[in-house]
Amino acid sequence: MVAQGKREREGEEDADVGPPRPPEGEQPGDEGDSDDDVGPPRPPPGAPAEDDSEDDVGPPRPPPGAQDGEDEEDADIGPMPPKKKKKRSLKFESVYLENLPCADMYEKSYMHRDTICHVAVASSDFFITASIDGHLKFWKKQAKGIEFVKHFRSHVGAVTGLAVSADGQHCATISNDKSAKIYDISTYDMMVMLRLDFQPGCVQWVYRPGVASEKALVAISDQHSGAIHIYDITSGDSTALRSLPNVHRHPVCQMRYNPQYNTVISGDTSGVIEYWCPDTLKSPEAPDVTFKYKLETDLYSLAKLKLAPRCLEVSPDGEQFVTVTDDRRIRVFRFQSGKIRRQYDESLKAANQQQKSEQEIYRLEDIDFGRRMAIERELDTAWREQAAAYPNAVFDESGNFLIYPTFLGIKIVNLYTNKLSRVLGKVENTERFLRVALFQGARQKDRRVRLATADLGGGGPVLDADPTILCCAHKKQRLYLFSRREPAEAMDEAAAAAGGRDVFNEKPPAEELIVANAEANATKAALSSSVTLHTSYGDVSLQLYPKECPRTVENFVTHCRNGYYDGIIFHRVIKGFMLQTGDPLGNGTGGQSIWGGEFEDEFNRSLRHDRPFTLSMANAGPNTNGSQFFITTVSTPWLDNKHTVFGRVKKGMDVCHQIENVKTDKNDKPYEDVKIVSVTIA
Repeated sequence: MVAQGKREREGEEDADVGPPRPPEGEQPGDEGDSDDDVGPPRPPPGAPAEDDSEDDVGPPRPPPGAQDGEDEEDADIGPMPPKKKKKRSLKFESVYLENLPCADMYEKSYMHRDTICHVAVASSDFFITASIDGHLKFWKKQAKGIEFVKHFRSHVGAVTGLAVSADGQHCATISNDKSAKIYDISTYDMMVMLRLDFQPGCVQWVYRPGVASEKALVAISDQHSGAIHIYDITSGDSTALRSLPNVHRHPVCQMRYNPQYNTVISGDTSGVIEYWCPDTLKSPEAPDVTFKYKLETDLYSLAKLKLAPRCLEVSPDGEQFVTVTDDRRIRVFRFQSGKIRRQYDESLKAANQQQKSEQEIYRLEDIDFGRRMAIERELDTAWREQAAAYPNAVFDESGNFLIYPTFLGIKIVNLYTNKLSRVLGKVENTERFLRVALFQGARQKDRRVRLATADLGGGGPVLDADPTILCCAHKKQRLYLFSRREPAEAMDEAAAAAGGRDVFNEKPPAEELIVANAEANATKAALSSSVTLHTSYGDVSLQLYPKECPRTVENFVTHCRNGYYDGIIFHRVIKGFMLQTGDPLGNGTGGQSIWGGEFEDEFNRSLRHDRPFTLSMANAGPNTNGSQFFITTVSTPWLDNKHTVFGRVKKGMDVCHQIENVKTDKNDKPYEDVKIVSVTIA
């Protein structure tokens, strides 16, 4: 853990709460000899010595290491050491990664009226989101970020399925109300409503790009049987064009269309995966697939384990597809052979093993890890009851990288080298991301067409590539955007004044608004932007930041107003580092917030430990703030995103230096008490 923890378990010794000591500097290396030889350089090792005699006449000397009188037959016979395996490397890997998001924190978030359960990206630069209350929203991609376009009440109940066509022109949603709604994405308007005589299980568009004017086919499965029904939305008829009653024996839970091979991949609740053509309703044959019988493939691997595919996605080139199952394994299949290419274990057992590893990319603070594991166990229960969205996995446009959410964050895995390239959102310890969708700009072919159209005066401007991951989170009514920009880089003064990266684009209900206003007014009245600590060595004036850290400042100011800090000592003083206080017990193990327990961190990109005399909260790990705080005397950047910065010293730096120089014992506690006598609130 970064900070020294509070007393949390029985039988453990009391540990101080606060920031760790600064990292020790490197020891200077040994210097070489100072007296360099003067004169010509020495001959290289092995070079023959020169003399003044004439050159030898005759055959040249044998090459070094050659043995006189030996030939190849006399070479040593025996086992040879194993050859070192050459590490696989993906050609132009850096170029691919430059076209994927890389920010550690999400850039923006926008509100829905309820918890978001589906996210999708259309190739026509539109984002689509749906929530458990049946609402559907369209968003338009801008040069930076997105813009809200239109909102629909698509269904009375939760949206159970959402599909976008391969050409990015159509969107379909289904619900348990036995209906399917069809939308035109380019005009963001509803086209058709299909009345179904069965309860739909999943939905998928099954036509190739370029043929929508002739037939736009959508397939909908029956939730209570293995039947699949195909509709032509251009006819405007709710009667199925054709049906497949015998492809599956169990209800189909996932379908994805592979436009490169005009084939649908479907999986049912028993784990059986099937291929079929939407035109002929038959299984594909060579050369589209390289197997004759399914027993030659791994398509029965899920059925053997009795696992249903909870997610199924196809790569843009059609050569691969991926499944996510209840055992928390991600399996990547090759489409033509039906063989498993890669398999990744994201189970809780694997997570515990990764936490014990020495690789920093997998490790979390112990308290943060325990809290995230509790959320994972809660999710297991929710998934069994079908009360939460299942995580998915998507490919990048090259098919070389796989992107999927985990308890650690959003992982980007290089499928070619089988290495983890990066983790997004690891520091976002209050969100458990569940479903993701990737935008990398228009594909090259589409981009050329749109550029030509724009040159002729038709259509809007063509956007530069701005890779963005759109995602939703567990029990959150927000959609989150990850890009190549950190929040502070993308935020202007107007956005910061409006509330920062979390945009409040939805108006809460009237009763919630009344309560929120009352709480905001009470908080505003309670907060102050300046306090003065009257210590036994002199006064220290502090500038606070209530707008950036409202709860932290409210906690601190309320304690000051109530006299909580009066008479408390500086129990930990480290010269060249910081001064820590705020513990009523005086030993670093006590103190609590004004709410009676601990409260969450409030990190802000504009408030860093980048200068001396920074006021920050002491803690025992993520979201464990109480009453203790400290003032740094040097720059301490290793504490960023681990301790909440909520103020600066504006007067009394000399007093801080005097306290810093007092004599302390081996536990960094001053021999003579240095106290906060009282606090004045400006």
